Amino acid sequence: MRYALTIESLHTAYQQGDLTPTQLIDELLAQAERHGAEPAWITRLDRAQLAPYLQRLEGESPETLPLYGIPFAIKDNIDLAGVPTTAGSPAYAYTPQESAFVVQRLIDAGAIPMGKTNLDQFATGLVGERALDVYGTPANAFDPERVPGGSSSGSAVVTAAGMVSFALGTDTAGSGRVPACFNNLYGVKPSLGLLSTRGVVPACATLDTISLFTLTADDAAKVLGVTAVYDDQCAWSRKHDFAVYGQRYGQAPATFRFGVPLASQWHTDAAYTQGMQQAIAELEALGGEKVELDCSPLLAAARLLYEGPWVAERYHVIRELMQREPQAVHPVTFGITQGGATPLAVDAFDARYKLAEFKRQADTLIGQVDVMLSPTTVTHPTKADVAADPIGVNSRLGTWTNFMNLLDYSALAVPIGFTDDNLPVGVTLFGPVFDDLSLLSLGRALEARSMLPLGATGVARSALTAHATTAQDGTLELVVCGAHLQGLPLNHQLTERGGQLISTTHSAPRYKLFALAGGPPKRPAMLRDEHGQAIEVEVWRLPIATIGSLLAGIPAPLGLGQVELADGSWKCGFICTAGALNEGGKAEDITAFGGWRGWLASHS
Repeated sequence: MRYALTIESLHTAYQQGDLTPTQLIDELLAQAERHGAEPAWITRLDRAQLAPYLQRLEGESPETLPLYGIPFAIKDNIDLAGVPTTAGSPAYAYTPQESAFVVQRLIDAGAIPMGKTNLDQFATGLVGERALDVYGTPANAFDPERVPGGSSSGSAVVTAAGMVSFALGTDTAGSGRVPACFNNLYGVKPSLGLLSTRGVVPACATLDTISLFTLTADDAAKVLGVTAVYDDQCAWSRKHDFAVYGQRYGQAPATFRFGVPLASQWHTDAAYTQGMQQAIAELEALGGEKVELDCSPLLAAARLLYEGPWVAERYHVIRELMQREPQAVHPVTFGITQGGATPLAVDAFDARYKLAEFKRQADTLIGQVDVMLSPTTVTHPTKADVAADPIGVNSRLGTWTNFMNLLDYSALAVPIGFTDDNLPVGVTLFGPVFDDLSLLSLGRALEARSMLPLGATGVARSALTAHATTAQDGTLELVVCGAHLQGLPLNHQLTERGGQLISTTHSAPRYKLFALAGGPPKRPAMLRDEHGQAIEVEVWRLPIATIGSLLAGIPAPLGLGQVELADGSWKCGFICTAGALNEGGKAEDITAFGGWRGWLASHS
C-alpha cells in the first residue's frame, strides 16, 4: 500500500488529486487477492458489492463527509445490510435487511465497509483462539505463533495489517482492548450506551458496547464523533452531548494527577511491567503526578464477571442453539456458557449487592485523580499456551479489563512500545463514564512522545502538531475571592458540588475589593479597575453541570464573569455589577488588605 491508511493521510491524498476512493479500494482488493485466504475475515465484499458504497461518494469530498472514502471492517456480530451475520457460528447465521445503527452512521459519513471479521465465537474470549475450524483462527499481526487477542481478533488484525483504516469490534470484558494491545492499535472502549448496540448480537446485553480499533488517537476521536449519537430505538443507548457537558478532544492539560495500581497488583510479566514503567515515565514527562492507589475494589469487581451470575446473560443469548445443536458451539465457549444455566435469581441479587459496594469504593478511589493508568493485560501468550490452558490463560488476560463495564467506566488502550522480540506492549487509560474525550486527549499526548509505527505495517507515524484546541474534561475552573474560600462559611457550596481546590493565587493587579453591606455571611465584591491591585483568590474546579445551580443562588449585585489572574489567564469567577456597590447599603473599599482573609483578620 502506497499510502498510510490514516484518515488524515487518505483525505490529504484525495484533496490533492493523488488518489480516489475507487483507486484505493481497487488497490486494497488487489492486495487481498495477492495475499490469499485470510482467517481474520469471515466475509470479504467483492468489487460488485462495494460499488454502491463508492457510487454514494460521487459529488462528495472530505469537506462534505467526515469519513469520505475511508475503508473499515466490521466484527461479524454487528450487522451490515445484505451480508450474513454469523457471530462465529454458521448455525446461528442470519442476513439482516438493515445495518446496525453505528454501521449506518459510518456509511452515511462516507466510510466504506470492506467486510466482516472473525471473532471468538459469540464474542466470548480474550484470546482470539475460540473460532470454529470452518473459519480458522487469525494470526497475530506481528507473530503468527502468538494469539491475536479476542474476542475482536479479526478486526484488530486487519487494521494492524493495513487492510482497513479502522474497524469495529465489541467490548464486554476486554474484547476491544486486549486485541488492540497485542496489535499496536488504539482500542476505544466507549462509555456504556454512548454507541448504540442496535444491530449487535449481544454477549451480555447490559454490559456490551461497540469498540473502535484505530491507528491513531485522532482517527479514534473522529470515528467516535461520528458514531457517538443517541439512538432512541436502542434500549441501552444513553444521551450525552460532549459539548453541552464542556468536554472536548484536544491538547492534553499541562498538569494532572494519574492513579497507578500498587505494583504488587499489576501481575504483569517482565515485558508488561516494563511497559507500565515506561508509561509512568511518559506521563510524568507530560506533567503528570503519579498517585499510587490500592485497586483491590476494582480487581474484586472484575472477578464477579465470570465467577458470578453475569455468565447467565451469555447463556440467555445462545441457549436455544446450545440445546438444539451443541456441536455448533465451540467447546470452550460451550463449557463457559453452560455455567449460566445454573445461577438462581438470588445469586444475581447477591452479586449486584457486592458490585454496588465495589462501585462505591472504586468511585471514591479514582475520584482522587484525574485519570487512571493500568496494564491493558498482563502478558502476551502463545497459541500453544492457550491450547494447554484455554480458560486459565484467558482469565489472566482479563485481570485489568473485566471490571470496566461492570463499574461503568470509560477506557482507552494505548500502544506504549515494543518488547525485545518486537511484540507490541500497551497500557490502558481509564476514568469515569463519559471521560472518553479526556482519555483520547491524553492518549494523543502519549502518541506524540512514542511515535510508534502504524500498526504492523512498518509505516512511520506522521509527526503530530500541537492540537488547535485545548482538551476540556467537563469541569470549569472557578475563581473565588470571599465567603467561598476554603474554610469560610460558603465553601460548602463548592465542596458539595464536587469542587476541588486547584490553587491559591492572585488576580491581575487591576481589581478593587469591597465589603458589601448585609449578611450574614459577609460577602466581598471584586470589581475590575485599572487603578486597583492584585487580590488574593482561590481557583476551584467544579463539574460544569453543577454551575447552573450555583449561579442561581448568587445574590445581586454579584454574578459570574471573566476574571484575569496574575499569570494573564482569564477564568470564570465572581464579579460585581458596575455601579451597584451602594445598593442596599454602603460598600467599604478594602482593597488595601490584599484579599478577603486579610480584611477578616483585621476584624478578629
